[in-house]
Amino acid sequence: MRFGDVVTCVASIAVIYALIVAPLDMVFVSVGLGFELGQYIGAFVSFFLSALISGYIFAGKIWEAWREAITKITVLWAALVSLIATMIPAGVAHWGLVSEEKFREKFPGISWTTLSNAERMGWEMINNAGFLFLIVGMALVLSFIGLYVGSMLRKPKKS
Repeated sequence: MRFGDVVTCVASIAVIYALIVAPLDMVFVSVGLGFELGQYIGAFVSFFLSALISGYIFAGKIWEAWREAITKITVLWAALVSLIATMIPAGVAHWGLVSEEKFREKFPGISWTTLSNAERMGWEMINNAGFLFLIVGMALVLSFIGLYVGSMLRKPKKS
């Protein structure tokens, strides 16, 4: 599988993900799972389905060099997800407030207002790193499984 094919497959995963994540988030939030859990489950299912569909579409190319192709696609997809997930905290207006809320829940005896700016920033960076770890970990595992299953659904016939 050439690098151009890998990039095309990753771009396809990204487009499919972008098209299905919002409707799935709305479904999971509206069935009573809440905003946080509903969005995580929506992302979880979207990571898997987008990779599954792309694995099915690109099965012919994937089976040319099966392990290498799936590994390259998965790593490049995880790198793209990592870049996007790194930017999310900067683009979401209430991210800092949510981080503060999580701090207050975790450390009820420590006042947020007594922390220095460096300590607050440190906590927010830990919070962001945990988010990044979760999202990229999900992307790696679920895209690998999705690509494998999708390519198996359209496995070339033995001659």
